[in-house]
Amino acid sequence: MTKTSIATGVGLALAATALSSAVLAGENRIDRIRPDAPELAAFGTFPIGVQTLEFTNPGQHDILNTTDADQPLYDRDLTVEVWYPAAAETQPGGSYQAILRDGKTEVTLHGRAARDASPADGETFPLVVISHGYPGNRYLMSHLGENLATKGYVTVSIDHRDSTYSDKAAFGSTLLNRPIDQKFVIDQMQALDGPLGAIINTDQTGVIGYSMGGYGALVFAGAGVTEASTQYSWGTPAGLLARHQAGSESHSDLVDPRVKAVIAIGPWGMNTGFWDETGLAGIKKPLMMMAGSVDDVSVYPAMRKIFEGMTSTERHLLTFDAANHNAAAPMPAPIESWAPVDNLDFIPFEHYADAVWDTNRMNNIAQHFATVFMDLHLKSDADMAAYLDLVPVAAEGVIAVDDAGVEQPEHSHWKGFAPRTGQGLRFETLPKGQ
Repeated sequence: MTKTSIATGVGLALAATALSSAVLAGENRIDRIRPDAPELAAFGTFPIGVQTLEFTNPGQHDILNTTDADQPLYDRDLTVEVWYPAAAETQPGGSYQAILRDGKTEVTLHGRAARDASPADGETFPLVVISHGYPGNRYLMSHLGENLATKGYVTVSIDHRDSTYSDKAAFGSTLLNRPIDQKFVIDQMQALDGPLGAIINTDQTGVIGYSMGGYGALVFAGAGVTEASTQYSWGTPAGLLARHQAGSESHSDLVDPRVKAVIAIGPWGMNTGFWDETGLAGIKKPLMMMAGSVDDVSVYPAMRKIFEGMTSTERHLLTFDAANHNAAAPMPAPIESWAPVDNLDFIPFEHYADAVWDTNRMNNIAQHFATVFMDLHLKSDADMAAYLDLVPVAAEGVIAVDDAGVEQPEHSHWKGFAPRTGQGLRFETLPKGQ
């Protein structure tokens, strides 16, 4: 080896060490907006606060101890994180202590919300419920919680018991409880008193669910499950999932008129027969899906069947080409997740990240479209409809503006996206009845 190559090698090693030190010294931020983010990913004008609340839903089925012969009940405790528009004098900035995917490592996340800040007063704001995957926790989509709160929403993200990194347990609990938890939390937010309760308008509620949270959101929106899915040996025991079966009175009672819009990201269930045409046709609420085109967990072709089967409502599908199951929803992988752990057979990083897409980029795109969809349906902002009137393949959009910047008739570039920033995205809309 020559002196030059040795020197070059040493230089690269030192540079790598310096870069590694810089990364390790960095912060796990959930609030980064990239310079190339679409227009409506930008934070809104409200300073925001955050509170952690505890709710208890009494008399629920204790799935972990349920058998065909015995179906005990228990009080189901849920922890939620609530972001909200705060008083004008609120200073931005705060942190969260979150558990990593390994179920034991505590990491610090940094964002814009001020802990226990005084809520804004003088107006009310729509509610958005955020529901994580299996497993997950209330911080997995905290980027959406903060972002939407700055735009005039109260957002509430749930730690779903038996389904978090710390207490992951029988899958049958998740199957039964997801839509029940979502509705119960809306009830609890409506019942809040004090300054926080005073600003919440639960009559205008949206739900955003990822993976199993997306499954729950679809059931909650009206997609009753099949009879076959209530009998899976690996599913909910004692036939208790029949509570959500299509056509049942109990499922009909679950569907909530306060919910006006639903976003399902990578929703799980169609890949294992939880819905058929009858069940999917039960959704009558406006619905947007987001998915990766190579998702092998919820399975992209199966998710397309969900999109096509919801014939009783207008619906949209945003596809991230070449992205897998982690498309759009998870926050950027915490720095600590990059290292192997002794209790998982994969590096925790894989739980948050995508092999092709930058997570921060996908988060910004999700923030943009969530803002559009919720503003349109929860705030009746008709101007938002233009952001959904898109050519199906973003890369095929044509930029045609005159010297004054006025769009010409042939202009079809995606609204809100700067030139060259729509590559790899597709957006489809199907009207009610089709």
